[in-house]
Amino acid sequence: MVTSVLVLAVVLLVVILVALVLGYNKIRTADVRVSEALAGVDVELTRRASLIPSLVHTVQTFAAHEKGVLDHVTDARAALATATGGTSVADRSAAERELDGALRPVLALGRSYPELNSSSNFLNLQDNLADTENKLAFARQYYNDAVATLNKTLTTIPWMFVAPLAGVSEREYYQING
Repeated sequence: MVTSVLVLAVVLLVVILVALVLGYNKIRTADVRVSEALAGVDVELTRRASLIPSLVHTVQTFAAHEKGVLDHVTDARAALATATGGTSVADRSAAERELDGALRPVLALGRSYPELNSSSNFLNLQDNLADTENKLAFARQYYNDAVATLNKTLTTIPWMFVAPLAGVSEREYYQING
């Protein structure tokens, strides 16, 4: 009788230990996926920001008196570069909104300056920005999917009991709008 209780206790202990290890690994894997996804967003934000100096230079060539518009874009680009070096998703999102707002008038200058709109350099930069925006949208969606998976895992039984041991907490979603 004592040996069967002892065997049952050992089996139960092994099952609990295996569950803890599996839960820990599952949560840490989801956390790493979120970090990788955020790094993907940063790559696209950096790619986008690297196109800005060429765009500003091209526009300056055709519309030198639009200095205020171009300065706003340059400042927004600098803020985005600073935000991608930080840890806050909200800061990245706010900096991205600022850059979006600054880019709209620059891209609209193509309508005011037909010679700018016919410039192959300007058109190429517009295409590159559009391509980067598509990649950025995908990267944001991938990040939000990874966050949803992690947050769901952290709040469901039995993983919620392992989460404190893994040292992982819920992550914030990437929100581009207001």
